[in-house]
Amino acid sequence: MNLTLTGDHLEVTPAIRDYLEAKLARITRHFDSVIDVAVVMSVDKLAHRIEANVHCRGKDIHVETAAEDMYAAIDELTDMLDRAVIKHKEMLTSHRHDSALRGG
Repeated sequence: MNLTLTGDHLEVTPAIRDYLEAKLARITRHFDSVIDVAVVMSVDKLAHRIEANVHCRGKDIHVETAAEDMYAAIDELTDMLDRAVIKHKEMLTSHRHDSALRGG
């Protein structure tokens, strides 16, 4: 998994990078065909915004969130990404299962 992390009006510290990488490891644990993850962090007045584009086999997933703290925003983002990746994985496996039942 390639991780691209950029900060807009924000310095990305090694602590934030390590925390984000640890949280994103959960996504690859559920779905191993994640190719690329691009994360953009920004600060707008009091809102810490974070958005991620996950490129995996068959689909691109885009998630964005905002919170009062960057670590809280990272937690919320990874929860949303985790749900989206699991939904995508279930969709792939259900389509395979349906085609096997139909004989095609």
